[in-house]
Amino acid sequence: MAHDDADVIVAGGGPVGLMLACELALAEVKVVVLERLTEVDTTIKAGSINTPSASALYRRGLLPALAELQREALEGFQAFLRQRDLTAPETQPSPPPRFAGHFAGIMLRGDLLDTDDPELTSAGPVDTIGMVPQAALEQLLAEHAGALGVTVRRGVELTGFDAGADGVTVRTTDGELRAGWLVGCDGGRSTVRRLAGFPFPGTAPEITGHQAIVEMTGSEALGIGWNRTDTGTYAHGPFPGRILTVEFDGPPADREAPVTAEELQNSLRYTSGVDVTVTTVHSATRFTDNARQVPDYRKGRVLLAGDAAHVHAPFGGQGLNLGIGDAVNLGWKLAATIHGRAPDGLLDSYTAERHPIGAWALEWTRAQVALMRPEPHTHALRNIIAELSGTVTATTFFAKKISGVQQRYDLPGTHPLTGRSAPDLLLADGSRLGDLLHSGCALLLDLTDDADLRKRAAGYQDRVRVLTASCQERPALAGLLIRPDGCTAWAADRTDGTREAGGATAVDGSPDTLDGLDDALRRWFGAPDDAAA
Repeated sequence: MAHDDADVIVAGGGPVGLMLACELALAEVKVVVLERLTEVDTTIKAGSINTPSASALYRRGLLPALAELQREALEGFQAFLRQRDLTAPETQPSPPPRFAGHFAGIMLRGDLLDTDDPELTSAGPVDTIGMVPQAALEQLLAEHAGALGVTVRRGVELTGFDAGADGVTVRTTDGELRAGWLVGCDGGRSTVRRLAGFPFPGTAPEITGHQAIVEMTGSEALGIGWNRTDTGTYAHGPFPGRILTVEFDGPPADREAPVTAEELQNSLRYTSGVDVTVTTVHSATRFTDNARQVPDYRKGRVLLAGDAAHVHAPFGGQGLNLGIGDAVNLGWKLAATIHGRAPDGLLDSYTAERHPIGAWALEWTRAQVALMRPEPHTHALRNIIAELSGTVTATTFFAKKISGVQQRYDLPGTHPLTGRSAPDLLLADGSRLGDLLHSGCALLLDLTDDADLRKRAAGYQDRVRVLTASCQERPALAGLLIRPDGCTAWAADRTDGTREAGGATAVDGSPDTLDGLDDALRRWFGAPDDAAA
């Protein structure tokens, strides 16, 4: 059913709302984004993106832009090192070391990663992407949305809505809008979530955190990177003026109050023991470890994504990455529903797939808070974790969790690629798989020139693109069905005795090799067209 103003109204024009709007626009869905701020939010927040986020953006043609944003961030990092006399003035920005990250402020050494681990080597060019600040990403997505023709109404705030069986009437500070669907991407204190009555169970906060970009004196005595003390935790860097503090005396009295130079100075002095003086505040935010998640991301015609659906401590930038994952998972499913071609249960699979990953992030950040508490028992446990993290096995374990390469949806099928982000295959003609997904269409990749495989997809010409190619770097693979969000919905190995490592045993000449393909096509894209069935 067409609606007067839009098929979908997205409340919130941050990275999650913009990413969702772009995905919907690619699928020819009319979308309007409402954002109360008049400009892109430049407040300091997450400082990096993980592999699934980088892959999602790469698959939409944004890899060159990401690389440029990282180059600019690295220039800031080099400036910080020069400021601290840790590198020569003439040092130029260089590619970052293999992403390792930190767990509860315990830094992981990139040189201890197991570089032979296949999960760390399948993402292609995005393996080198990570240092992309949230504000820069939001600006990039705003430009991408504009190029796709997305309507973003800035300075307009959602104030209420009425949701019925056939659509949603949204009230705003600039009048009413009518749409088929409403998606709340409006942050941790989501108005959409509150007005729709979504339950939001979880654990109460116990910390007060600050993150800021400041000018200060006396910073020479501050430690670089993450530092745990007897009074809390603080971080300094990785670019000039960036500070972060964590105090364990309960949540802030007023989350809404402006963050002042005096507040930041007192917190940094308390957690570091260094007599710094904050003279100027360029950007600042206050946070807690409030950890909550809605049980279901959908109530009728209203859905949630990003922090509106789940909140937790921001350590490691997991919130930004969770939200990008929500957006790419939801976008194509909601579009198929709007166009009337979604199979039964498709939209419900959004919660089924994304909720477990959100729940993991809450547990991951709770564990980090527990390891940061300034008390003797935590100190003893932290020493053990730090010692373990100095091994190849533990560093690789933590890095794979942090980078998101282990994320998997529980989909039918025994092949090791099923449910995982599709590997960025280098095909024989020199093209890469990620560059074949810019349009947001599903792709069936035929790697053995198999007429039967292509015939099974004949009834899905308007929903699934079929491509015959060859891939010398993965000779065991026979075919992949890749959903619009980049997830492998089905995979098969050759039946000539060559198999993917870890895959189910294939019998030479087995006639039922492709049976799972029919089920996967129907599960994700509905029934085939009658004329081709």
